Amino acid sequence: MKLVIVSGLSGSGKTIALHTLEDAGYSCVDNLPLSLLTAFVEASLKPSRRANEYAAIGIDIRGGVDELNELHRQLTQLRQSTPGLQIHLLYLYAEPGVLLRRFSETRRPHPLTRKGLALDEALSTEARLLAPLREVADMVIDTSHSNLHQLRALLRSRLLDGSPEKISLLLQSFGYKHGTPSDSDFIFDMRCLPNPHWHAHLRPLTGRDPEVVHFLSQLPETHTMLEQLSALLTSWLPLFEREQRQFLSVSLGCTGGQHRSVFMIERLAERLRSHYPNLVTRHRELL
Repeated sequence: MKLVIVSGLSGSGKTIALHTLEDAGYSCVDNLPLSLLTAFVEASLKPSRRANEYAAIGIDIRGGVDELNELHRQLTQLRQSTPGLQIHLLYLYAEPGVLLRRFSETRRPHPLTRKGLALDEALSTEARLLAPLREVADMVIDTSHSNLHQLRALLRSRLLDGSPEKISLLLQSFGYKHGTPSDSDFIFDMRCLPNPHWHAHLRPLTGRDPEVVHFLSQLPETHTMLEQLSALLTSWLPLFEREQRQFLSVSLGCTGGQHRSVFMIERLAERLRSHYPNLVTRHRELL
């Protein structure tokens, strides 16, 4: 049985995540009291219920701080005591300014504002209380730059595609001027490569366009960077798999996230995809 625990900050897209999993055939329960978690798993594992071996549970600040502090211990205990149970903890978050805008647009109350906190205080308090949970999550996703449709597509690609025996690998490009993604396991800087932006005919294009591909492909330093990145990942990814790591994200950045990082992600994906069928590419600034 595969069990996905969906948690994270209020307004970060947890409901969308549960709906996406439900559409894919998961049995989903939102805001389940932690005291019922073990009973839920035991009931799901009964022979009469085994027709559906996929379940997802939403657990977050609404259940209280004590439950959140207890969650990691219970998940560890379930992993040790229940053979055949795969548990993945998904943590969603977004930048404070994005969350403020989302709550303003929906006019829904934050769970902690009911305790007399202002919205910005509630958001910062929630992030602090959930920090230990984020540290032990199997997958951390920043939804700041994703709308509803983009988030659904990202969740499907990260949670539902590919074979389970191989690590799921996300390769994403980004622009440093728009902020560094904080949900990445590895970040590499492509700004040392010549910038197509300074060539007027290349400026409006992206790293996917043939003209930019030709420009960057002619540079010796581009090939050196690509060879070394490929060698590093090819060497170390098997060790992450050996430690039963399920998800890993690698981000390449350039100034605007339009040319160099996009080009390098596409070339890196070409080299790694045959070994990692669960590979997904994402160009953050081109969404």
